[in-house]
Amino acid sequence: MQERGDGELAAAVRAVADRIRANVGRVIVGADEAVNLVLVALLAGGHVLLEDVPGTGKTTMARAFAASIGGTFRRIQFTPDLMPSDVLGINYYSQKSGEFEFRAGPLHANIVLADEINRATPRTQSALLEAMEEHTITMDGETRVLPRPFVVLATQNPIELEGTFPLPEAQLDRFLLRLHIGYPDVEGEFAVLRRFESASPLEDLRPVVQPEELVALSARLPGVHVEDAVARYAVALVRATRDHAAFDLGASPRATLALFRAARAYAAIHGRDYVRPDDLKALAHPVLAHRLLLSSNTRLRGRTADDVLAEIIGEVPVPVADAV
Repeated sequence: MQERGDGELAAAVRAVADRIRANVGRVIVGADEAVNLVLVALLAGGHVLLEDVPGTGKTTMARAFAASIGGTFRRIQFTPDLMPSDVLGINYYSQKSGEFEFRAGPLHANIVLADEINRATPRTQSALLEAMEEHTITMDGETRVLPRPFVVLATQNPIELEGTFPLPEAQLDRFLLRLHIGYPDVEGEFAVLRRFESASPLEDLRPVVQPEELVALSARLPGVHVEDAVARYAVALVRATRDHAAFDLGASPRATLALFRAARAYAAIHGRDYVRPDDLKALAHPVLAHRLLLSSNTRLRGRTADDVLAEIIGEVPVPVADAV
């Protein structure tokens, strides 16, 4: 029989998720799964790589989430001349106090939109590594803690690659999820037209939850139960990417932890206090695909990481005992 976790936690997370969904839904149309995945990142303490063509609402989504959680929002436009200090902040000499003082950069916010992150040089991209992994920054030997929740929503255009610097594997591995918003359907695009014809609904969005509440719920996510068989299934999915001939580099143990954390958050936002194998299947592509390095032969054959991952999901045995 399926063991249960913290039912009160699952109900609380579902209620908060429903409020945020409804609020963001006033602005974002026809992107329910993308909204769910950003919710997962908020609760699991992870970061999101939004890879899509311009004009699909990436910036609007980031601003809508920041407004919905009552958090601070900063946008960083990544360009080749952007310096690490432009992101992290600087220590400057104050003539008034006669001492060095720290001026925080835009990274000190709850939700940070790293717009076109692949247009910055590797030196500037690497300035985000500590912040994304440790939620701290270190300057001149002093470590400062970033506000919580802290989520980087980074965007990149998969079509226009001239003048860009591909994200290194170490950077990609620090994104919990990669997702695509995509174009709305006909009715959705018509709804967008009507909603934005006079003024942006973003101006009227009010917080429906406070950052402290999200942090408290996130700390309780271990109360979402995961059967040993389901946890082993997550491990099997990740390890299968390392043994597959289509990949030069499979997913790391960090990816296993990411899939595990994301699955707990995914179950909770759907009102369940336990993780099912279907949760892991639903998250495998957004959590794992961007961490996989295809072999040259696989690329020449026109196959993508998502194509191979779909095969792996179909081949790895799914646990069925005890009604998991």
